[in-house]
Amino acid sequence: MLILPAIDLYEGKAVRLKQGDYREMTVYSDRPKELLDRFAREGAKAVHVVDLEGARDGNTANLSLIRKLKEGTALTMEVGGGIRTMETVSTYLEDARVDRVILGTAAVTDPDFAARAVRRYGDRIAVGVDIRDGKVAIRGWTEQSSLDAFAFCRRMEELGVGSVIVTDISRDGMLEGANRALYEKMVQELSIRLIASGGVSTIDDVLALKAAGLYGAIIGKACYTGAIDLRMAVEAAS
Repeated sequence: MLILPAIDLYEGKAVRLKQGDYREMTVYSDRPKELLDRFAREGAKAVHVVDLEGARDGNTANLSLIRKLKEGTALTMEVGGGIRTMETVSTYLEDARVDRVILGTAAVTDPDFAARAVRRYGDRIAVGVDIRDGKVAIRGWTEQSSLDAFAFCRRMEELGVGSVIVTDISRDGMLEGANRALYEKMVQELSIRLIASGGVSTIDDVLALKAAGLYGAIIGKACYTGAIDLRMAVEAAS
């Protein structure tokens, strides 16, 4: 199983939100490059980057920073947040040379866009499925859609999406553990590759998600607070 430490960017800083609330923001570093280098030293092979301003506003506020981060690392990098047009997809994949982009709001509001992106870029396209009370949340988690999360994932499978990043918003930034029951059920009912996000904060979480058959797990706040040792998590998942 792949372990992806997370860097959430806001105004050029690495921050974490509590349950997706922009009013509950903690700044962990104003030097994201140093975090990236630390993750690499601790054994990570990939990193999960989110432009929080982009996710909320639908723009590429941190594009120049993301480009610099990618230029300066050998880590595989996936990026999400505000990617809602083919032009933005191309900018990230062809100009900034990130390895994979994550479609969120746009995949919900315009499934045809997701289909076009997959036809053009294949596995370099993933979809983020942010779940609150069983439904898909959009626009940086600030709005709730009426879409059932499982039905949405099945629709993404039909469109040819290879991977989904599933975030249980209720667990995000809480250090209360991953929603193992949710992920186990999703593995059983879906054939798409699943990457867990939200609440992954112990080695037991990592081992349980690996045993359940997940493709990957994103570790956010726990990496910053020391609740989990990233090197140990990478070793446990491998």
